[in-house]
Amino acid sequence: MNTTTMTRARLGMLPIALLALLAAGCGTHRSGDRIGADGSSRPASATPDPLADFPCPGESRTPTAPPPAGTPEQAGPPTDHYAENNGFKFPLPLHGQRRCEGLAAVGGIKKALEPLRTRGDFSPGSTRGALNRLGYSTGQVRVRQDGPTGVGFLIDTSHMCVEGTMTQASTEADAFAGYPDHSGCDVPSGGH
Repeated sequence: MNTTTMTRARLGMLPIALLALLAAGCGTHRSGDRIGADGSSRPASATPDPLADFPCPGESRTPTAPPPAGTPEQAGPPTDHYAENNGFKFPLPLHGQRRCEGLAAVGGIKKALEPLRTRGDFSPGSTRGALNRLGYSTGQVRVRQDGPTGVGFLIDTSHMCVEGTMTQASTEADAFAGYPDHSGCDVPSGGH
């Protein structure tokens, strides 16, 4: 083989070698790594995902039952666009550590209101006082009379909302992250 033929053969192999190198990658970024704002690469497990749900203290590890057949999640898109047109009214769920904080807040509220419920004290003033003693300021708590033997409440903190009712039968509460098109904890009156 002469020198010209060998040079051409080597030059012909150069694109193949470059293609193989590009396909293999340079080895600094692996599947599952996250690239930070500073360009550094960290393993995905080094920074927990704040939206990942995990069992909270005192929470059962058993999976929740799937919704019954025929619920909107399984029925497909509604033909009248109700969900699309009214999506702004549905509260956003809490995730990650904030979900655990919400569950703890709900548990504390139910425990604080139970003595009032068993006494049959459904006055907004007593309910507000019990919620204030938990550390919620007067400005964060809204209470309303809900019939002769019931009271509704809404707590608006800077990082979560807690809404519930107390009746003769039980105290119910739910923590959520607000609404999609609204900055407060009250149900918005209109969307965009």
